[in-house]
Amino acid sequence: MNRTSTAQLEIERDVIESASEWAARLPEYAEVFEQQNRLTPDIAKQFAEAGFFHMNVPEEYGGLEVHPRTMVEVIKTVARGDASAAWNVMIGATTGLLAAGLPDEFASEIYGDKPGVLSVGTTAPLGKASVVEGGYEVTGRWPFGSGCQNADWISGGCFIFENGQQRKNHKGAPEIQLMMFDAASVEIEDTWRVSGLKGTGSHHFNVVQVFVPEGRSVVLGGRSRIQRPLYQFPMLGLLALGVSSVSLGIAYHALDAFIALAGSKTPTGSLRRTAEREMVQGDVGRCFADLRSAEAYIHQAIDEAWEVALQGKRLSNEIKANLRLAAVNATHRSVATVDRLFQAGGGSSIYLDSPLQQCSRDIHVTTQHIMVGNPIYEVVGRVELGLPPGSLL
Repeated sequence: MNRTSTAQLEIERDVIESASEWAARLPEYAEVFEQQNRLTPDIAKQFAEAGFFHMNVPEEYGGLEVHPRTMVEVIKTVARGDASAAWNVMIGATTGLLAAGLPDEFASEIYGDKPGVLSVGTTAPLGKASVVEGGYEVTGRWPFGSGCQNADWISGGCFIFENGQQRKNHKGAPEIQLMMFDAASVEIEDTWRVSGLKGTGSHHFNVVQVFVPEGRSVVLGGRSRIQRPLYQFPMLGLLALGVSSVSLGIAYHALDAFIALAGSKTPTGSLRRTAEREMVQGDVGRCFADLRSAEAYIHQAIDEAWEVALQGKRLSNEIKANLRLAAVNATHRSVATVDRLFQAGGGSSIYLDSPLQQCSRDIHVTTQHIMVGNPIYEVVGRVELGLPPGSLL
């Protein structure tokens, strides 16, 4: 990096401070996001200007290139104000990692040299990219296109076909590339009708026989062109940390809401406020223990990986697995926290004006993301038992 360490620290402090300011403002927008099933364009634009979507974009393309801890803190903090907004931040930030894998020509075309561009997408290989002269002809349909209505560029995972045959990588497995489409070439389908994270706008999207130039794609699991520490981290590992950061923020939001409720509510038939009940005090203590220990584990896993990355070395499967385990652990502890607080809130929790009901709906949607699903425990277990992981880490 060309920035001095002092300048980089200032950038990272500023983006965290901006996240804190937004967290305080976002609750007033929550109902609008839910009604419109998306992040409103004006808020998305302001997030872009704040650099949220460029946290992982390399410095030479106007990116902030932050430490992974900073990304986690920003996403968690925004989620403390609104989960759907934070999910959009997470998707924009992690998709920005593609800039480090694209050839310079295309990274410059897509990301320019300053924040303001939003790229989103999904890694699931649900598209077919056929090799043609100068690039690929792509057809496919993908679900969960979070933020796609506000995006400038949209990516989708594809299997590669050449001369009618599916192309394999050096390990003999099907080759998967993330193709990047100009948003104008993508059809967005209005499909996002869900119970939680309504404001993420995670609609299906599709392309039909769209030409993608050779070089405007990235091999999933391949090495980044830029070899600085951040880009030694696996994209899927950072995506998992991003998902778990949203979960943590939701859980802290629930804690904030419950503490406010407990200080003012006297349950029917009781002479004591909810906060004065020993069982509730124990619940709150357990929630803080769960969340703080989950955060500490994430920090440990990131720091371990960062030390290796600073040396220019590739991360081992053990270190990658540790990142994934820290992420899934954080999401599952966050869910336990929200469930505990929802129950402790009693009948007050179920009203639509209660943040606890929204936290409950949102947190359970985060658990359905493949990056933090139960199978991750099996993948980590395989690595710890000395077996091949069986899937990309």
